[in-house]
Amino acid sequence: MRVLVIGAAGLLGRALLQEWDSDQRFGASSRDADIRETEQVHRLLQQFRPECTVLTAAYTDVDGCEKNPVRAFQVNRDGAVNVARAVREVGSRLIHISTDYVFDGSKGAPYEPEDRISPINVYGQSKAEGEAGIREVMPESCIIRTSWLFGANAVGFVPTVVEKARTQKKLRVVDDQRGSPTFNRDLARAIVRLARAGAQGTLHVSNSGECSRYEFACELVKAAGLTGVTLNPATSDEFPQPARRPPYSVLSTKGLEKYGVVMRPWQQTLPDYFLDSHHESHAGNAVTM
Repeated sequence: MRVLVIGAAGLLGRALLQEWDSDQRFGASSRDADIRETEQVHRLLQQFRPECTVLTAAYTDVDGCEKNPVRAFQVNRDGAVNVARAVREVGSRLIHISTDYVFDGSKGAPYEPEDRISPINVYGQSKAEGEAGIREVMPESCIIRTSWLFGANAVGFVPTVVEKARTQKKLRVVDDQRGSPTFNRDLARAIVRLARAGAQGTLHVSNSGECSRYEFACELVKAAGLTGVTLNPATSDEFPQPARRPPYSVLSTKGLEKYGVVMRPWQQTLPDYFLDSHHESHAGNAVTM
């Protein structure tokens, strides 16, 4: 199978190219094509003519989207539709990566793919409109929503917590946001299996289990082998951000059963995360395996 990963320089795109074996795979980044530019996208798809295209490229800075909504919709909605149209023209299948942030977090139980979406920030709204646009162009596409994605060599919650825990003895972490952390390599492996199975429709893919940001931080500090660090729970109001976050965005992965995909508990991914981070680090940070 010929596979094209659009967004190959990103957190998930890199993992996909590393984990995808026994297939002819190609990666494209924004240097190869800006998905906002229709002609660039069409040239890219005509050049590679893949049998399966995975769109991981997105504007994922949640607070940045709030400050720059024009860019958010240009990339996450218009860019996604551009890719869908080009994919349809070359006869490729499409797998598109979306987010738990299309939900408002009021359900209080794991979200099913068919649950009503109601985003509460610009990022979630732009991704929701991207989903809708793709379904209109390619009803047979596969849309995968994931949550709290983390991996080595990336910015975000996980490296911020670990770095602060290495330099500070007391940390306060929000305890009123719950979700399912998802390790980029585990998500990549699931996508490969779903692609080979010809999956269609909307699916939720995250590591199993749920936690608050505070509980996640506690496990991170423990897995990093850091001692003498005190973590205390806090509320989101104590750390105001431009974009609101859904208080509960756990995704139900029951839809994966028919494809034989089983996601391991998120806690089990942490040693692999730190192993990856250790390999990519320039300094010999203390890590326990």
